[in-house]
Amino acid sequence: MKDYKRYLLTAALPYANGPIHFGHLAGVYIPADIFARYLRLKSEDIIFVCGSDEHGVPITIKARNEGVSPQDVVDKYHRINKESFERLGITFDIYSRTSSPVHYETASEFFRNLYDKGEFIEKTTEQYFDPEAQQFLADRYITGTCPRCGNDSAYGDQCESCGSSLNATDLINPKSMISGSVPVLKETRHWFLPLDKYEPWLKQWILEENKHWKPNVYGQCKSWLDSGLQPRAVSRDLDWGIPVPVEGAEGKVLYVWFDAPIGYISATRELTPDWKKYWKSEDTRLIHFIGKDNIVFHCIVFPAMLKAEGSYILPENVPANEFLNLEGDKLSTSRNWAVWLHEYLDEFPGKQDVLRYVLCANAPETKDNDFTWKDFQARNNNELLAIFGNFVNRTLVLTHKYFGGKVPKASTLTGFDKEVLEQFTKSRLAVEKSLDTFRFREALKEAMDLARLGNKYLADTEPWKVYKTDPERVQTILNISLQLTANLCILFEPFLPDTTAKLRKFINLDKQLWSEAGRTDLLPEGHIINDPELLFERIEDEVIEAQLLKLTSSREAKANSTVGTAPEPAKANVSFDDFGAMDIRVATILSAEKVAKTKKLLKLQVDTGLDIRTVVSGIAEYFEPETLAGQKVCILLNLEPREIKGIQSQGMILLSENKDGRLYFVEPRAEALNGSAVK
Repeated sequence: MKDYKRYLLTAALPYANGPIHFGHLAGVYIPADIFARYLRLKSEDIIFVCGSDEHGVPITIKARNEGVSPQDVVDKYHRINKESFERLGITFDIYSRTSSPVHYETASEFFRNLYDKGEFIEKTTEQYFDPEAQQFLADRYITGTCPRCGNDSAYGDQCESCGSSLNATDLINPKSMISGSVPVLKETRHWFLPLDKYEPWLKQWILEENKHWKPNVYGQCKSWLDSGLQPRAVSRDLDWGIPVPVEGAEGKVLYVWFDAPIGYISATRELTPDWKKYWKSEDTRLIHFIGKDNIVFHCIVFPAMLKAEGSYILPENVPANEFLNLEGDKLSTSRNWAVWLHEYLDEFPGKQDVLRYVLCANAPETKDNDFTWKDFQARNNNELLAIFGNFVNRTLVLTHKYFGGKVPKASTLTGFDKEVLEQFTKSRLAVEKSLDTFRFREALKEAMDLARLGNKYLADTEPWKVYKTDPERVQTILNISLQLTANLCILFEPFLPDTTAKLRKFINLDKQLWSEAGRTDLLPEGHIINDPELLFERIEDEVIEAQLLKLTSSREAKANSTVGTAPEPAKANVSFDDFGAMDIRVATILSAEKVAKTKKLLKLQVDTGLDIRTVVSGIAEYFEPETLAGQKVCILLNLEPREIKGIQSQGMILLSENKDGRLYFVEPRAEALNGSAVK
């Protein structure tokens, strides 16, 4: 790898329409902070930037639902999230916001530069317009029926049931989320970034020059490139955002996907007058930490923008993580199925490092992973407390008991002693190798393995027994144990900063550079050790049970809040002939399996009584495939076949959907035979 002079780390800008939850932390912010702390320990020149993403339709939807202004929404959540990150110890050099004057200026200049160079395509297109609200509708303000899977609640940009990307004009029976009226198509003028123009360059840059990217990142980029890129609009008809800085663009703002990544540049510009050397020098290594839902924007769209502008460096790596689930279910803010960072910090004071440890040890680095409160408890009690904390406490207590709190002299070394001392450097190199390749979970395990070795060393040498007959031997044992403790201080610093700060006070050790790890003389003979305290506390069952109760109660409260509310309005009348044209039959699911590279799709083999056919259904979030064999269902037989993810789907399973988003089969009685008509 090239020898860089400086590093620029960016962490995905969280939307300022809600608080930070554990999924955000595991996917982006904890790994980014670990890497930033590691680089600082190596004395690298580094800037670590982030900030609130404060434009876009989710903000305006939140404001509309709460009856406040968009500015009120972003001010509230910017404050909550900034304070939460600070309390957790995330070491951003700046946490800015895209509503800042510097960002408005930077984003406007960026757009104007591309505009003046003729990089945009300007064209008039038809876009949905709400005749009652008298405004154009952003994609997320339109709902309708997905043309691919039949989901009646698809958005204008995506169906969250089958995962398909959509255009608003693809929807069947579209309606406005603002007024509920049927939108009409109306001409409007916008500017487009011609991604297709940069497709050959992107293929060379990504597929040939960046094969070192993580497989999930590389694979998603390749899939997009193989499908062919199309021009993408960079403006929108909205009243919340950065105005398009050209004449004749009244009522139009920069599209949030164009505006938001420029926030990394404006944050750096706000932080330092030397910002250009971090963004425009080939000696800088730019790394984006993101979640997998942002891969396309950071690996294809933003690089195309930077390439079009011409003076900026490109990301050297984009180590995106997958998603973190919660207690076996997808994190969902709409269903209140989340654990919020600011609430955790209030309810678990002093346990910031426990959360950092658990979310790193269980990070969704290569596939979606699951957070459970029982695992949280087990990792605290059985690893942090029983391994790391136990070793440190025994070492320091014995040093005070036998040698008055002073580091004893090491003398004759046994073979076991030498093996332990040699492991110090081996551990540093192993942790370093894993961190350099963004395998944070593996790096943390290597550090904990050194603590495990410390426990084994004390257990095998038994200094509490040996002291009666050979106190000189105990001097050597405790000297080695203390040097191991000092090494743990360095290796755990990126992961557990509060814990290592406390431990440094115990052993009177100044903060060391990363290169000092591996030394066997960090604590000289006669060095004073302070009285120790416990590094970690046991977490009892009742604490975990309270969190589980809170989690389920909050979701139930959210679901119950919809009980008694008016259901969706009835659809327009249809004739009996229209209904009669639908061939709905009783059927039985024979088998089910997940569709590769999707989160929501299951491939079902269904016995319809007439034949056995394949149906692709967007129900994977609510049903485990192994539980579906033998399930009675109703199926729409004569739905036009459609290819979904390369699979020919013949029909649609009928389901009901609660207000909380959960799905249930429309289930016939057990005695109904396969093939029976539903009339």
